[in-house]
Amino acid sequence: QRVRQFVADASHELRTPLASIKGYAELSRREREPVPTAVSHALGRVESEALRMTSLVEDLLLLARLDEGRPLERREVDLTMLAVDAVSDAHAASPRHTWELDVPDDPVSVQGDQARLHQVLTNLLANARVHTPEGTRVVTSIQREGDMVRLVVTDNGPGVPAEDRERVMQRFVRGTDTGTGCGLGLAIVREIIERHQGRVGLGDVQPHGLQVTLTLPLASEQNN
Repeated sequence: QRVRQFVADASHELRTPLASIKGYAELSRREREPVPTAVSHALGRVESEALRMTSLVEDLLLLARLDEGRPLERREVDLTMLAVDAVSDAHAASPRHTWELDVPDDPVSVQGDQARLHQVLTNLLANARVHTPEGTRVVTSIQREGDMVRLVVTDNGPGVPAEDRERVMQRFVRGTDTGTGCGLGLAIVREIIERHQGRVGLGDVQPHGLQVTLTLPLASEQNN
């Protein structure tokens, strides 16, 4: 509990200095006097790393809040529209990937927290974008299965080594082959989905690739 409280407090306090670092770097690059190329590049890197650390701090703060058991919103959420928006955003962020969407004609709704579910989709597609090369095909699909809905994100990228499969959704996991960290994105996905009484599964795609499957209860009025 003390560690969780420390993470929450530290994350909250780090927001302000990070915003200042980013702001001053951006302001310095906008000076009227010519800025040497090397200095301009360095300031750009400061901004970029400040943004990356800000994102990490926000993720830590969200996980701390989830660990505290803070209640999520409960209302009907159009999962289909969330998927449409998330795929559109992913295409804008990385047009050199191939983004595809396969959803039913009729809306599919679940009961839950719209902001958090949108974050789940954003994290899944960001994970596919960051950990696969340009040109990778990423398909987001939704289908009903009885009183449940399955949302699947499939890519034909390099996939996840078998030895990392059980650990990839833990916090700050480092891959055994490259030593690169997977960050907090998938850990947040798991926490949010489990708080919605759902499940997350990982599967292989042949000949190579990764498939992430989310299973959630349908909204009560769609259970028939």
